[in-house]
Amino acid sequence: MGNPKRRLEPHNLLSEEDHPQFVSAAARGLSILRCFEYGEQFLGNRELALRTGLPKPTVSRLTFTLASLGYLAYSPRREQYSLGVTLLSMGNTFVRCHQVIAAARPLMQECANALGSSVMLGAADGLRMVLLAIARAGDCPLLELEPGARVPHGLTALGRADLAARPPALFERQMGELRNDCRPFEWPPVRDGILQARADVARQGFCYSIGEWHPDVYAVGVPMVAADGERILSFSCGGCASDVSRERLTREFGPRLLDLRDAVHAAVAGAI
Repeated sequence: MGNPKRRLEPHNLLSEEDHPQFVSAAARGLSILRCFEYGEQFLGNRELALRTGLPKPTVSRLTFTLASLGYLAYSPRREQYSLGVTLLSMGNTFVRCHQVIAAARPLMQECANALGSSVMLGAADGLRMVLLAIARAGDCPLLELEPGARVPHGLTALGRADLAARPPALFERQMGELRNDCRPFEWPPVRDGILQARADVARQGFCYSIGEWHPDVYAVGVPMVAADGERILSFSCGGCASDVSRERLTREFGPRLLDLRDAVHAAVAGAI
């Protein structure tokens, strides 16, 4: 039968509540930490309860515990919580120990400089993509993100590249999650963009986001799959619509991003 701990699906972090190794108490605590979106500093127990769907008394106990351990910090004046400094230390350790980030950074900067663009490396985080590294040469204010920020999965070139490389079963599963996360009228264009991206990656190796995430952001995305097939990271490269056309994305950005992906993959021997 094998060890159930080895039967996890590493391509994404969707719920595994039925798994025999799943610890619900730990999942509830971590769900509190995942409530904090990019740019949000303080959240109270009421807002955390609304976002997690957990009872407020449960949230109160979890936030007290997390604050006691340094994962949250409590503000008596606001009667709200912010993320604790312990998480910054953990994030810094992650970045410094990640061989793909180390290998990718100088190559990403070369690519950004050559194209006058922004280049991003990201990984799936539930229904979002989390940015692992960013290199910039352009000055598009809409791309002034930082590592650790999360961006949409179905609208960005980064997220679409990730979805394009998923095995069929995991792709369909994530599509169901994304559909449930959308309002009904939002889903058809999101779905069509993802399906087109999957076809584009199969045909030419890269996909597009032409203003779907933001009207002024044009970008291409490329997936990078581990040699053992168990993990996916993605690269994207883009800029402001005033500087970047679809033709240029196809002629320059896409091929250059494929070269970047291949160079990073070779540098880490496919162990991503």
